[in-house]
Amino acid sequence: MVRVKRSRVQREASAAFGRRIAAFRKGKGITQVELSQRMKISQPVISHYESGRLRAPPEFILKFADIVGVSTDQVLGREKAEKADEHGLDRRFLRRLKVVQGLPKRDQDALLRTIDAFITARAAR
Repeated sequence: MVRVKRSRVQREASAAFGRRIAAFRKGKGITQVELSQRMKISQPVISHYESGRLRAPPEFILKFADIVGVSTDQVLGREKAEKADEHGLDRRFLRRLKVVQGLPKRDQDALLRTIDAFITARAAR
């Protein structure tokens, strides 16, 4: 395989693309491993796209945009992206909330009561 030396502009564009996809992925609370499983590619390939070492093919961009719920123009940087997480939630909380959503209603209600009790106790201090 022949490696073609990329110009500084090309390297900077690849790095900017990588930062954008990493930000969208993190904003949705998705790990590289989870993304690689959804996209059916290896995690190191995701890492290489995010670091700008590899150029992402169009198929990746289309599928990635669908997974994270943004437009391809936002992924490509042609359109201003809204804040990845419109609620300002930490990605750790987002991941846990997704798991909680999959629990039975009874368990969800028990968790909400626990959270409410904790918040009430903290507010009383």
